[in-house]
Amino acid sequence: MENVVYVDHKAGELERLVSGEKTIVIRGATGRKLPYGRINMGDVLYFIRNNGEGLVRAKAMVDRVVNSARMTPGESKRFVDEHAAGLQLSDAQYKKWAGKRYLVLITVFNVEDLEPFKIDRSGYRKRDDWLPVGDIDSVKV
Repeated sequence: MENVVYVDHKAGELERLVSGEKTIVIRGATGRKLPYGRINMGDVLYFIRNNGEGLVRAKAMVDRVVNSARMTPGESKRFVDEHAAGLQLSDAQYKKWAGKRYLVLITVFNVEDLEPFKIDRSGYRKRDDWLPVGDIDSVKV
């Protein structure tokens, strides 16, 4: 399965993934929403900055996925703290994710820059930051 993932431009998330400094992508919510339970080892992630440019700039392979059980805010913060080295979260990102009931940690490898390309998002809700595209060629413009 291939997925398009929006990453935090202000935090330099894409650059840190490409450099290898950051090895874990995080998502979370009060309920079990994408990508919870829908991402697996061997899947491919394509990264776009959340700055409005709409260009896929890098890709990575999924090495490991951890879907948390329901957590209290304190448990969630401890969970994020335990993975801080791989997550490399900015203060704003920490505030956003730590404390969520459900978290998904996706460890990636083989992160590589790509020749930038646009995708067609018309089949997806505007505010989604995780798009399960199946095959990237089906949305490539």
